[in-house]
Amino acid sequence: MSVPLKDVLVVGLGAVGTIYAHILKRSGLARVTVVARSNYDAVREHGMHIDSKKYGSIPAWRPDRLFNSVAEAADRPYSYVVLTTKAVPEVSKTPSVLAALLSPPYTDSHPQPTYVLLQNGMGVERDLYASIQALGQGDPRIISTVVWIATNLASKNEVTHNHFDRLTLGMYRHGDHLTTSNTAEESAIVDDFGAMLEAGGTEVLLVPEIQRYKFAKTFWNIVFSSFATLTDSPLTAIFRPPPNAEEGESYVPYLAHVTERFVREETLPVMQSILEEMVSLGRAMGFPDEEGGLPSSLAAQTISNTAALHRHPAANYLPSMLLDYRNAYPIEVEVIFGEVVRMARERNVPIPRIETLYALLTVIQNQILGGFKTARNT
Repeated sequence: MSVPLKDVLVVGLGAVGTIYAHILKRSGLARVTVVARSNYDAVREHGMHIDSKKYGSIPAWRPDRLFNSVAEAADRPYSYVVLTTKAVPEVSKTPSVLAALLSPPYTDSHPQPTYVLLQNGMGVERDLYASIQALGQGDPRIISTVVWIATNLASKNEVTHNHFDRLTLGMYRHGDHLTTSNTAEESAIVDDFGAMLEAGGTEVLLVPEIQRYKFAKTFWNIVFSSFATLTDSPLTAIFRPPPNAEEGESYVPYLAHVTERFVREETLPVMQSILEEMVSLGRAMGFPDEEGGLPSSLAAQTISNTAALHRHPAANYLPSMLLDYRNAYPIEVEVIFGEVVRMARERNVPIPRIETLYALLTVIQNQILGGFKTARNT
């Protein structure tokens, strides 16, 4: 006997939204409705072209249903609503993005779904939690995540993806990042959604406390997204050796011999110090020095793992913040850098290097939101 399909709404059809909408539909367990915004017309007319080293080449892929607004999609109850848009509260808070699901007539006719936030940063769940709680329809159910994936939106209806995607899932507990066990209800929710994703082919890790994993993911963004954006350079400019002409290699950028010593002696130690500030903040938040907590080795490990990925001659991944900057799209300053700075100040933890990055990126955000930055070809 076939299992009844669960209705899942995916909000946002960028690179991450496309890959995970495809995974959910591929599972055979979900009827997938997608809200596309700026690329709605292109996808409606031509479908989404997916070029994935893992899932293959899929021309003109389409979800089961496609709309250009959440209001249009709010015509039925959903088991899950998956938000894949970038969290930029300076522009639009999550409750306003999902307003049609958080107000009449939807709330008069349908129960609240479980919300799944595929978003970078810390504290991205708070505003949504408060809005759901204000409805008086029971405890909010929010799954928070850590997304590890290398995928880019090449055009409005073309997504490239390498061979890897992994999602860490855990229930959001408002004001609590130290409880490390699920209730039976929490386990049932994450197990169900996780099984759907696994059936679609992605790698899934279910954890009883998600915030420490989100904090650890923020390590990467704090140092590498900032350096790439502030220098307008891919990470290969820091880590990749010069091409071997005798073997026919040809690529740019790379770490030139003339500056290699300065990067090794100046740039990399500063990166290490930035991540050690993050470790100090994590300790003040109560995350233990252990696997599943916040191991002290994570600072050096984050740099060495990233270096290994970006030394390869074929490496071409660009951090999404750098892509947003080049396209003059708002960048995730507040939920990554601003949130970390505020958490540190609340706990009297000095993080001067991260405060400097926050200050510089705030100027870039001003240029973008003020309309002073124009997009350029990447």
